[in-house]
Amino acid sequence: MSSIWLLTGRNLRLFFRDRIGVFFSLLSAIILIALYALFLGGLQVDTLRASFPQAADADVRWFVDSWVFAGITMITTLTTAIAGLGVFVDDNVTGRFRDFMVSPLRRSQVVLGYLIAGFIISVIMTTVIIVIGQLYLLTQGHPPLTPGNLGTTFAFVLLSSATFSGLGAFIVTFLQTAGAFTAVSTVIGSLIGFFSGAYVPAGTLPAGVVTMINTLPFAQAAMLIRRPYTEQAASALAGGDQAALDGIRDFYGMTASIGSLELTASVASLALAAVFALFLSLGVWRLSAKIR
Repeated sequence: MSSIWLLTGRNLRLFFRDRIGVFFSLLSAIILIALYALFLGGLQVDTLRASFPQAADADVRWFVDSWVFAGITMITTLTTAIAGLGVFVDDNVTGRFRDFMVSPLRRSQVVLGYLIAGFIISVIMTTVIIVIGQLYLLTQGHPPLTPGNLGTTFAFVLLSSATFSGLGAFIVTFLQTAGAFTAVSTVIGSLIGFFSGAYVPAGTLPAGVVTMINTLPFAQAAMLIRRPYTEQAASALAGGDQAALDGIRDFYGMTASIGSLELTASVASLALAAVFALFLSLGVWRLSAKIR
């Protein structure tokens, strides 16, 4: 076990030593913040003001800010998990695997070193985003998450980080060069905002598109994180009207369904756990095959 943690520590050091790589792992989150600061945030505020004319401006902005940072939080779990596995691509390109194979390390230990490092990187970077989000809410005069909602959010972050670390482990096994890794990371970072419903609310899209998106783990992870993150703000915006609150949740992706199947928190969590188990198995199998 000590060998696994030594390898994990080595992979963590290599990742955080590359400050440009760390920055680009957060690029999708930064782009989303910029989009909302420039115009998307204003559009959401105007839409909600028209729909809830009795709501206070502070409550409208509180909800929009909470919803945006919930989406940013989910995106970060994915982009940083994949970025953390870039160390594997570098080792593959430079041939460092040959050094591992002449050492007494078992192949399974080497593989776990990459996977655990990717998970830890995702959790650390996402925690930083959560802290930034809470500080931003405070500076805007909004209350932060309650301890209960914060704990639930972090639990879903752990699940999301684990899921996307497993998925990332599978994806990187197909990449043979650093350029290919950068290109794939950029494409994923660009598309994930759409597939998670972070750029525009689910309620603005056609029903068929929403159903397709809801089958993806990205939308399910986003839904789970949005629920506790926006609970207080959504309740304040609805002003005690349960029908209005249900409408907000449906429109902004805090609830989801696939056909007649309602994606409750339990169903979505089980789906993410299944994705984690599947792609972790495939990723470990392919990673092991590459370490010769």
